[in-house]
Amino acid sequence: MPPAQVPPLLSQEQVDAAVAAIDGLVADAMERTGVPGMAVAVVHQDEVVHAEGYGVREVGEPAPVDPDTVFQLASLSKPLASTVIAGLVGDEVLDFEDPVIASNPSFALNDPYVTQHATFADLLSHRSGLQTGSGDLLEDLGYDRDHILGRLDQQPLLPFRSSYSYSNFGFTAGAEAAAMAAGMPWEDLAEERLLEPLGMTDTSYRHADYEAEPNRALIHVPTGDGTWAARYTRDADAEAPAGGASSSVRDMAQWMRLQLAGGVYDGTPVVDPDALATTRLPHAVNNPPAALAGRTGFYGLGLNVSYDDAGRLRLGHSGAFNLGAATNVLMLPGEELGIVVLTNGRPQGIPEAITAAFFDIADHGEPTIDWLAFTSWAFEQIEASQAPETDWSQPAADPQPARDLGVYAGTYANSYYGPLTVTADGGDLTMTMGPPEAPTTFPLTHWSGDVFTFESIGENATGLAGALFTVDEAGTATSVRLDFYDRTGLGTFTRE
Repeated sequence: MPPAQVPPLLSQEQVDAAVAAIDGLVADAMERTGVPGMAVAVVHQDEVVHAEGYGVREVGEPAPVDPDTVFQLASLSKPLASTVIAGLVGDEVLDFEDPVIASNPSFALNDPYVTQHATFADLLSHRSGLQTGSGDLLEDLGYDRDHILGRLDQQPLLPFRSSYSYSNFGFTAGAEAAAMAAGMPWEDLAEERLLEPLGMTDTSYRHADYEAEPNRALIHVPTGDGTWAARYTRDADAEAPAGGASSSVRDMAQWMRLQLAGGVYDGTPVVDPDALATTRLPHAVNNPPAALAGRTGFYGLGLNVSYDDAGRLRLGHSGAFNLGAATNVLMLPGEELGIVVLTNGRPQGIPEAITAAFFDIADHGEPTIDWLAFTSWAFEQIEASQAPETDWSQPAADPQPARDLGVYAGTYANSYYGPLTVTADGGDLTMTMGPPEAPTTFPLTHWSGDVFTFESIGENATGLAGALFTVDEAGTATSVRLDFYDRTGLGTFTRE
């Protein structure tokens, strides 16, 4: 059994003071960032003590955010999903330590041993060896869940169980196998096992339900001049258990009540407490200490697990869509206290700043640092670390002419991404790839010699990318490497 919690340290007055500060924290964050809208809920001792909306659902439109406004959760979908799977463990449908392949015989990774031995716990804690982003670029191209999961076996693996690498489709593979064990689609399982018992009627793992909701917040990105725009749609059905849920703060408060009550909701047991506790144990190190006196951060099963200065267990998770959504939940189970923040703006550390400041005020009476400045800086560092190695927006130092464009035209094969068709039409060169029923065509712009550039697309886009053709002595293009799609060495397409 997990060790006992540290006894509660917060008085009612301290919690009340933190709750009273929320409106000011939100107003400050919205003024400093311009984010269009957000919603916040707080649960304390099984009571929803705060549930409010702020700002608007869409820039330029008057409809306000309220506690029932539905936001896309992004990766805040994961702790909901692990709660669903904990319910199945309590029902003895499966065990976290069961091999996934026993529930899904088609499950496969790029190592026979890992394929046979990877458990639900391995996949839900990101320690299977799948690298961060495995499958994500297929999703951006429009491939569906089955297609993507069926190609994970081509992804090279990091060391099994001794490495942590955040993988949306590794997590999805675990949840999908759990749904197979239960004998129903994931979306139906989540409804039956969690959403309906908690009355979470505004929550769904189906993008169509989000789109059909009249009281929904659109996603926004900053325009660069201090304003925001609703430019994109983000359909995350392919990775639904990991990032495809949508919900309101009123619904999310019901889930926090369940979590903070150890699996009980309105006096009725919903999830076995031991199974739920297992999701809260450290399963992988995701934040090694930066100094000898530093504290280690962990990942449980769909939850970040850490311990504060008082030794209290902290559970949390963020959600982030670069196309325009940012969310965060933070809970202190020993205090029976939790806060969730949903926003309709691209990740900048805004919800994380509010949840951190809330608990800082509860503990110390006031924020001890400028949390928004700190979290904004942290997100800037993350974004900088994801910049492409080559800045293709810069001209070549010694540009060379291209060959006749017909040299590059043709069909190129790739077992992971599928075929790539390069077409020359007069002075224009394009490439087409993706699902046959809905392919994407990219204009190619000459950079130098046999190198062209194209604009990357989707959630993981990083701006201009390179298409580097290899041409043999006979003047035939034999292959093309797309550097944006080559993150794990799978981005070379060979002429058929």
